[in-house]
Order: sequence, then C-alpha cells, then structure tokens
Amino acid sequence: MTAPATVEEYLAALPPEAREVLEQVRAAVLRGMPGATETIRYGMPAAMLGSRYGLHYAAWKRHAALYPVPVLDAGLEAEVAPLRSGKDAVHLRYGRPVPGDLVERVASAVAARRSDAR
Repeated sequence: MTAPATVEEYLAALPPEAREVLEQVRAAVLRGMPGATETIRYGMPAAMLGSRYGLHYAAWKRHAALYPVPVLDAGLEAEVAPLRSGKDAVHLRYGRPVPGDLVERVASAVAARRSDAR
C-alpha cells in the first residue's frame, strides 16, 4: 500500500466511521489553529504552524488520536485527562460523540505554546 501524499488521500482510504470522526477532529484542529497548513508527517495528517508542527491526528482501529498533546493548564488538563493515553496522546473512541469544542481548545492551547516557543 502506498503512503498517502495528502490529507485528502489519507481520509479517503479510511473506513466510513473512522473517516467521519477524523473529519470532525480535523475541522476542530483547524478551527483551533487559524492559519495552519496541512501536510502528511510520519504517515499521518499534521497541522503545521509555519515550519513547525502543531498537532498530528490519525485514525486507528478503535479510535482517532491527537499527538503530541503536552500537559495543559489545570482546567483544560482536567478535561483532557480521561482521554489521555501515554504521556502525549489523546484518544477519541469511535462510537462516542467527538468533543469538537475540547479538541479545538486543545489545538488553540498547543498553538499558543508553539508560538511562545519561537
């Protein structure tokens, strides 16, 4: 199987349930990172902030995921904590509503950190 060259190719290759969820995740990430561009990095979609990565998002067998999500401010971290897997991944299980507002706020917080680090 050839690796996808674009986010659209990545999404087109997914099963319907995974594609639907990841399209919602993608929209929320892009709302939280205005001006971000998209590319494929490490075989998965990534929202780029200039030449720096913002967030990667991917579809897996049972969930969609965001990477890397650093430890966030206390209030936001409390909301994200139940979705954490490992130190920097957030998993969104299929069959559950996508917390679009939360994904958007996480993306915004990550974007703010990336811009502060410049």
